[in-house]
Amino acid sequence: MNVSKTASSCAALGLAAALILPAGPADAVSRFAAAGDTHISEIAYSIDTDFIEIAAEPGADISGWTFGSVTRGGSVHAQENTVTAPEDTTVGDSGALAVEVPITNSVRAGSAADGEYGSSAFVVDESGALIDFQQIGGTVDGKGVTGAKNTFTPAPVIDQEAEPTGATASGGDSIQLVGDTWTSAAPTPNALPGGDDGDNDGGDGESPEPDPEGVTPIADIQGTGEESPLQGETVTTRGIVTAAYPEGGLNGYYIQTPGTGGADHATDAASDGIFVYSPDTVADVNFDDHVEVTGKVSEHYGQTQISVSDSGLTTLDEPAEAVKPVEGAFPTGDEKRESLEGMLLQPGEALTVADNYNTNTYGEVVLATGEGTLDQPTDIHLPGSPEATALEEENLDREVVLDDGATVDFLKSDKNVPLPYLNKDAPVRVGAKASFTSPVVLGFDHEKWRFQPTTRLTGDNAETVQPTTFTNTRSDSPESVGGQVSLSSFNVLNYFPTTGDQLDGCEYYDDRDGNHITVRGGCDARGAANVESLKRQEAKIVTAINKLDASVVSLMEIENSAAFGDARDDALSTLVDRLNEAAGSEKWAFVPSPDEVPADEDVIRTALIYQPAEVAPQSESTILEDQDAFSNAREPLSQAFAPKDSSGEVEKDKSFLTVSNHFKSKGSGEGPGNEDSGDGQGASNADRVKQAKALVDFAGDRQKAAGSDYVYLLGDFNSYTQEDPMQVFYGAGFKDVAAEKTDKSTYVYGSRTGSLDHVLALDSSGANAQSTGTEAALPSSGFDAITGADVWNINSVEALALEYSRFNYNAADLFAADQFRASDHDPVIVGLFDEDSDDGGSDSDGADAGSSAAGATADSDADGSNAGSDSDSASNGGSSDGGSDSEAGGNLPRTGTDPTVMMAIAAGLIVIGASVVFLVRRRRLG
Repeated sequence: MNVSKTASSCAALGLAAALILPAGPADAVSRFAAAGDTHISEIAYSIDTDFIEIAAEPGADISGWTFGSVTRGGSVHAQENTVTAPEDTTVGDSGALAVEVPITNSVRAGSAADGEYGSSAFVVDESGALIDFQQIGGTVDGKGVTGAKNTFTPAPVIDQEAEPTGATASGGDSIQLVGDTWTSAAPTPNALPGGDDGDNDGGDGESPEPDPEGVTPIADIQGTGEESPLQGETVTTRGIVTAAYPEGGLNGYYIQTPGTGGADHATDAASDGIFVYSPDTVADVNFDDHVEVTGKVSEHYGQTQISVSDSGLTTLDEPAEAVKPVEGAFPTGDEKRESLEGMLLQPGEALTVADNYNTNTYGEVVLATGEGTLDQPTDIHLPGSPEATALEEENLDREVVLDDGATVDFLKSDKNVPLPYLNKDAPVRVGAKASFTSPVVLGFDHEKWRFQPTTRLTGDNAETVQPTTFTNTRSDSPESVGGQVSLSSFNVLNYFPTTGDQLDGCEYYDDRDGNHITVRGGCDARGAANVESLKRQEAKIVTAINKLDASVVSLMEIENSAAFGDARDDALSTLVDRLNEAAGSEKWAFVPSPDEVPADEDVIRTALIYQPAEVAPQSESTILEDQDAFSNAREPLSQAFAPKDSSGEVEKDKSFLTVSNHFKSKGSGEGPGNEDSGDGQGASNADRVKQAKALVDFAGDRQKAAGSDYVYLLGDFNSYTQEDPMQVFYGAGFKDVAAEKTDKSTYVYGSRTGSLDHVLALDSSGANAQSTGTEAALPSSGFDAITGADVWNINSVEALALEYSRFNYNAADLFAADQFRASDHDPVIVGLFDEDSDDGGSDSDGADAGSSAAGATADSDADGSNAGSDSDSASNGGSSDGGSDSEAGGNLPRTGTDPTVMMAIAAGLIVIGASVVFLVRRRRLG
């Protein structure tokens, strides 16, 4: 420690490095010290060296006194936040002694400091008497922080209330007691505030330089509100260049007040950084230049900036203290982030990737503070509920965009510049952790806070400019789900062997060389433009389905070949041929279309494929013909299967029913109840509810025909887990398997994570479970037969730029013939029938539903969409995440149980039998 002592004890100087040497003549004694009124006179917490200064009689012996700081909860955070003065420590002739001690930077001003929030400084003498206890910030004469007991809090501080100073320090300042008022000013350690120690050297022989006449500090330009208090005025200010963007469209640079930043910057203080918009001078500045700029203050899309002409820049020769990145956790919410606008940051903890959709277009990656991705509110909470509204507000507070230091649209310009952040070797996946390896500057633009690299980032300079690394969360195959057989669903992203070049009138999306890639419109095809593009699409789909390796796979968005004058199953047959070619055997077969099909069908359809070595179809498939409910969607397709044992024998007592589905999308709707009401469910919600009711009845009819309680509804329901259509299924006795047994989701849209795709299993507690007459050793229903489940996050969490439909859109070659981004929805896979159990029972412990949802409403449906399923999405769509850690929402489970059923069971009113099933269904669904 550096201590002020009597001459006789100078030999002990090296033992007291925490005290700052006092200096100055004896005549600079305050009236407080002269009167023997010892008190805290200055607190510094926003500069490099934190200290607490006391005013006392010159020569006063303070040996054994304890100086310290409590954090916002009233306790001393760590041992280092207290310092005890060594023997023979005395106050110097100035009447002031500054003691270096770390002070936590959690302060608040005004009424926001409610007595439980705000760092506070204390001094305790050698006898244990509390000399002074002052709170940084707060309201003068208001309630102060109360000392709280913990390992490091001195006993005299416990239960004592600090006196709010009402003052907080601007960047680089301390708070000082001048007269009876605390104020923010340049630090004067070891010199009484308002006095003169002879040279005011601050303990290092150099006085802080005041701002030259006519120069306005950056903090004064920024102010503490959302907008600059000097907006519209012409100002001159000085700063160090921290970032510059001569290319890419930003046309300016950031400057920051010398010496500011670091771990001590207060999150309620004014920012010390600002953006200089200056196309005329941006090429003339270099990193770390000390500059003076003159220009007009304005707000540009919410960011304070100074517009500087070619004559408004002066590079200064005089030395200036370097700026330091603000370190630590990046705060949540606008208020705290305002204090960092334009400043250099080094986020100290990893953030989570919440979206990578716009990386393909604008070079942006959406990140989330805190734990996990940004959940789709209606995947967790009931639509329109206060809990759903609160979750979306939290999502907005957590978002921050990792940008590329440019404003270009890579789809319209700069196609020959390699995309930032994305490459084949280091994926940027939703749910991955982003760790900062170099500083960024905090900007604000188009309603979003943005981390900007210190110069424009591209794929060419990533090695030196990219400020982050990302964890690789990919898996080469799904997690093991156990079981004798398995079920899955897979969206094949408008798989059309009828390519655009075979038809008249097609319009296309083209690559950067003008080659057609996918159909944009003008004809009935929706997939690849030509055979070359189709081969790239097939390579990804085939790899994914073969690695998925489920016994039965429900397909969505496959071509209905009858629409082109061919046999209805032609496209399906082609895909199975490709799967078998890749597998090297006749591994796959498809379920043929039934003789009777709906008269008016969409050009895309659902389908079922299976592995004949593992399951055998039972009877024929059936399609629900209900033009009232499914006039704007794909009719459900049902098929019963039976597992095969190890010898190839069909086990008919384990026959199970599958129904493949693809409900109406969220992006459009007509008729009562189908408008987007703003509750998060998007358009056509009433139609999806109607479709859910029709499906429940259809599943009941097919269940009777199959004579099995092992009933599974699979596919894209275009409904998040707590939305109205899903409640219809829960009320009818079905459970959402992935929600019950995994913490993963299937879709990502608008930076929100949730599941539009589901496997619903009939539960034995549901009123429509019927007796099959099988042995009691078998599971009692579809849900009880489940041995495990997984959502294989290979599609929704991957960057759109990897899709076959974006081939050669950019100079970066990102295409790979692998499973990643084969589609935009993730497959759910479920295991059935525990083959290791003696009694055929299943692991039906129903692990808690960890949910992974988010945001407003999405649509991946292909109603008029392109191959990327981008065009039929609601504006605030939801999305799936590959690694959300969120819990199921509120007091609701992710899937529900109809209380009517539970009450009926309790009353002994439910009788197993098909007739009762019908009555219960009528009561539930009306």
